[in-house]
Amino acid sequence: MTFKLNPNNDQLSTEELQNLADMRKRCARRILLSTSLAASGHPGGSLSSLDLLLVTYGIMNHKPDDSLWQERDRVVMSIGHISPGVYSVLSEYGYFTEEDFLTGFRRAGSGFPGHVEKIVPGVEWDTGNLGQGLSTGVGMAMALKLKGASGKVIVYMGDGDLQKGQAAEAMRFAHKYKLDNLMVIVDRNHLQICGSTEDVMPSDIKGLFAAGGWNVEELDDGHDYNKVFATLSSVYKGLPDKVGLPTVIIARTTMGKGVSFMENLAKYHGSPLKVDQLAEACAELGVENDFDKWAELRTKPVSTSTRLENRVNYPEILPGAPITYNADTKTDCRSGYGTALFELAKANNTPGEAPKIVGISCDLEGSVKMGDFHKHMPASFLECGIQEHHAATMAGAISREGMAAFFSTFGVFAVSEVYNQNRINDINHTNSKVVATHLGLDVGEDGPTHQGIDYIGLMRNYFNFEVFLPVDPNQTDKITRHIAMHPGNHFVGMGRSKMNMVLKEDGTPFFGADYVFTPGKGDWVRKGNAGTIISYGALSPYVMEARQKLQDEGISVSVLFMASIIPFDKQSVIEAAKNGPVLTAEDHHVDTGIGAMVGMLLADEGISCKFRRIGVTQYGSSGKPADLYAAQGLDADGIVKAFKEVM
Repeated sequence: MTFKLNPNNDQLSTEELQNLADMRKRCARRILLSTSLAASGHPGGSLSSLDLLLVTYGIMNHKPDDSLWQERDRVVMSIGHISPGVYSVLSEYGYFTEEDFLTGFRRAGSGFPGHVEKIVPGVEWDTGNLGQGLSTGVGMAMALKLKGASGKVIVYMGDGDLQKGQAAEAMRFAHKYKLDNLMVIVDRNHLQICGSTEDVMPSDIKGLFAAGGWNVEELDDGHDYNKVFATLSSVYKGLPDKVGLPTVIIARTTMGKGVSFMENLAKYHGSPLKVDQLAEACAELGVENDFDKWAELRTKPVSTSTRLENRVNYPEILPGAPITYNADTKTDCRSGYGTALFELAKANNTPGEAPKIVGISCDLEGSVKMGDFHKHMPASFLECGIQEHHAATMAGAISREGMAAFFSTFGVFAVSEVYNQNRINDINHTNSKVVATHLGLDVGEDGPTHQGIDYIGLMRNYFNFEVFLPVDPNQTDKITRHIAMHPGNHFVGMGRSKMNMVLKEDGTPFFGADYVFTPGKGDWVRKGNAGTIISYGALSPYVMEARQKLQDEGISVSVLFMASIIPFDKQSVIEAAKNGPVLTAEDHHVDTGIGAMVGMLLADEGISCKFRRIGVTQYGSSGKPADLYAAQGLDADGIVKAFKEVM
């Protein structure tokens, strides 16, 4: 149906009130039917949020027949489990039919999953893991601000949802960057899975937002349409005395509203009604109970006609002026990254215009070498403070709005700390560019808490991240430009220390001006007939030194550097296995890095060869990287010794 409320009106008309009441009946019926048909789902919270949702979609700017219309307002469901309520309202507003929803809900392969996903027309973001939705909404609101767009972002949260610490991170950021185009609606029904929020984990929601610098509006009855409309519309059209402040509306609601035996019972947070209960509820609501009809329709093959395919919204990015460091230069990969990012900014970000590239960091601007990028266009550099969970999620959300989002911090914080946030970005097909410095034992004196040694192992668990670990600053320059120019999720990792460039045998840079980085292709920097050392990243100087020592002893070894971890150059590994013994060496947990990948590949291909893996076998201590490598057999002498043993 077509239904529109004018937020500039003072109050709802009698006709609008009647329309909303009728819409509620239809939606409540769908909520109960869908969850009972699926024998799973969350009817209670869906009913408590229903009236708020109906008014929200009535006043917001959207086009049901063009769900990805660029000028639309965005709605983010942090409480993704109330999908029955969301889908019911979206069907009411004409995004799809009731039949689409009821026949497909929670069926494998359908377009209506148990938690909201963006395959559903009208849904912006795949949610479910509580606590991340506000960061997503903040990212979208920030992106709209950067683009100068007039759209608004509305985030739905629950009172249990706000027990997660990441929400407070997002609140602080939204206040700092004056996101007055952001409105949060809290469904405050005081219940969560295990009972009362006051018993499970008491929280002063008003105080939490107020302490974060937000404007706080309280709505004492989230089911009174006049009150809901008055509050939502006043915030939506803008509060003159609250310019520059994000706003939260804390709405007092009732779990299971409208069905007397469901109201105020935590049980119905995640429990559908049984068939006899459904009949009783439908009678109380005064709606038809046609459960048997829909149950029969659900025995037919599931329809996929409403499913939206992922649509990439990514800018055309120019590569900028390339940099080649000569043979005499000694610098670190992170400086190579910072310089490349600066050149990309100069080529693509014009002051006064919407940026194509956004830089995001967490109190480590100098360490991750984002300073020049920041100076070039301050508005496109976002300082998050020590809030990595929020920063990672926000980066993904921004990247879905037509920008490349570079999120940089130390490796242990960019990977281990935010594993789940990167996972949700992966699920959402974002264009996040996670560039992590200070990986591995190369962090040195900072000790084991800062020596991230699990980055490959963790990143391999995702399905949509490409993973690159450059060998020297020249290759870092090429890889940085590559990920900027291509959509999708990318992880680039590097150590801290300065190093010499990897050279060809004629003494010129191997990754020089003519080198083109190709994902899925390894680099044979040396060829020999006695076997192969496979490595990447910070160990490259030690590998090259070890190769020379072996050469001096008359042992001619090939060196294969694998900067592209995902996708992986399987053919080069197979070639190496046919050339004699294979040794993998890495500044990474020995059982979960490239050594494990090579071993699995050889096993899968049925290839037998002499093979050994060396890497980090225990947490490092605090000391110079060279000493830490030597202690774990990863210096040049250790690599030579290991290769001789595998021979």
